[in-house]
Amino acid sequence: MTEQRPWWRVGLVVLVFAGVWTGLGMRLAYLHLGENRDLHAKVASIRSFEKDVSVARGKIYDREGNLLALDLRTRHVSVNPTAIQEKGVGRSLAVRLGQILDIPPATIYATTQKPGRKQEYIAKFVHDDKVKAINELGFSEVFYDEISTRYYPQESLMSHILGYVNYEGVGSAGIELKYNKSLRGVPGYRSTQVDGEGREILALRSLDIAPVEGDSIYLTLDQNIQYFTEAALDRAMATNRALGAWAIVQDVKTGEILAMASRPTFNPNQYNQYSDVERRNSTIGYVYEPGSIFKVASIAAILNERLFRPADVIDCENGAWFYSGRVLRDYHAYDRLTVADVLKKSSNIGTAKMALELGEDRLYRYLRGFGFGERTGIELPAEEAGILHGVPSWSSLSLTRVCIGYEVGVTALQMVNMISVFGNHGYRLKPHLIKRIVGSDGMVKYEAQPEVLSRPIRGDTARLMCKLLTRVTEPGGTGRRARFDGYTVAGKTGTAEKIIDGTYSSKHNMASFLGLVPAEDPRIAIIVVVDDPETRTGGVAAAPVFREIAENTVKLLDIPPIPEDLTYVFNEEIPDVEQ
Repeated sequence: MTEQRPWWRVGLVVLVFAGVWTGLGMRLAYLHLGENRDLHAKVASIRSFEKDVSVARGKIYDREGNLLALDLRTRHVSVNPTAIQEKGVGRSLAVRLGQILDIPPATIYATTQKPGRKQEYIAKFVHDDKVKAINELGFSEVFYDEISTRYYPQESLMSHILGYVNYEGVGSAGIELKYNKSLRGVPGYRSTQVDGEGREILALRSLDIAPVEGDSIYLTLDQNIQYFTEAALDRAMATNRALGAWAIVQDVKTGEILAMASRPTFNPNQYNQYSDVERRNSTIGYVYEPGSIFKVASIAAILNERLFRPADVIDCENGAWFYSGRVLRDYHAYDRLTVADVLKKSSNIGTAKMALELGEDRLYRYLRGFGFGERTGIELPAEEAGILHGVPSWSSLSLTRVCIGYEVGVTALQMVNMISVFGNHGYRLKPHLIKRIVGSDGMVKYEAQPEVLSRPIRGDTARLMCKLLTRVTEPGGTGRRARFDGYTVAGKTGTAEKIIDGTYSSKHNMASFLGLVPAEDPRIAIIVVVDDPETRTGGVAAAPVFREIAENTVKLLDIPPIPEDLTYVFNEEIPDVEQ
């Protein structure tokens, strides 16, 4: 007897499998060929991955290669509140993290108690030492986002020159802003694919452009000279109870800025905690009436025109002189002074009378030649041009006031660059802060060279001015507190009343000292400005600060003292300028 097979069962199984495979085929066709835009976008986002590859910002160094600014790897610290609540470790985590991060534990605990949240930030820009300490705690609920941040190892030192980088990585002041494009480099680019866990599939990386690190910038500043300059300003602020103080040290022969300091100051690592005034570089951003230190430019012009000789005598009217309906006074009353003594005693009247012989047009031309009324072009943002009105806008009194440092506005940089002319044979050089720029490949992209801007006076006039200004720091001169053993100092004091509510105030002033060392062959020029000191005059408030900075600078630069047989004693034998 033959066995009959259940064909209907076989047919049913075949039919079921056919249906399943048909369904799967239709589903696959739908997924691949159908619109299903949301799913396609999701799959594409998982598989394809494109991003910019971050690049380290270039470093900044001083002239000797001391590191001043660099990128530092930091991390944003996050917690997983959901996991913390499930494990019940919120309180212990808050206490132990708070000790490391210096954050109140209550603040951290409140952050961990947010139901349903898987990431909450508790601290940003945390450095590696603290991250290591956190990892040693063993909390798996703590994790990090790696971020690069700008770091200034010297903190406030040179802060006004360096500037700072904001939290978006953009240079926002100083060298960081001026050279942002050069420092930031070129980000890389990567096009690749990742798996469902977000891990890159290296074999499927289709494009990989390496980043180019930013250029490194070497400044002309000397870290040690800068330190002594800033320390001297701090002492001046405390001694004189001043509103502010600033100073510049310049190499006379090259125009290089060796130190540039301003008070008040700030720490660029926490730039957002300071006011605009604290972040302002007053050496280039504060315009003020200079007063008597401006006389050196006026008298240099007068001597260069051969209108007077140093031994000529000027009637200084016993301290009060009426001209054009107004009185001009001297700080001390003098009868008759030689031109040399007009400068030594800082006589307003003597200077004004000589300026009348020079005339408005010539004085204005010389002042422009010295660089007043225009920016110096130094490699910093926010430099002010100062104020030097054209002659057509001058009043009948202006000539007698401009020549003594009123009705004009200057920056400290303009003034120190002007006196450097006397130490450089009459040539005015462009002041600069950048020594060289080096690419990431080690190639030098830029090397600074001295640049002549003008020659307002002759070489013989420049030498004579150095000699005349040396008398200012000798006994009987207004700047005697600027002298120090072994070196001659050519300089000038300045004390100018400030304008308060539209009028000159007899209780508020700017005190300054401007000078060259050593006088017989100047190597450095220094200006010190003290804003509203209690001690009032430039000879008392600013000259001692000059001396402190100069003493340290000549030692650091190994500038030899003058020979014992070389002295600057003035008498009736003072030479005239060359005819």
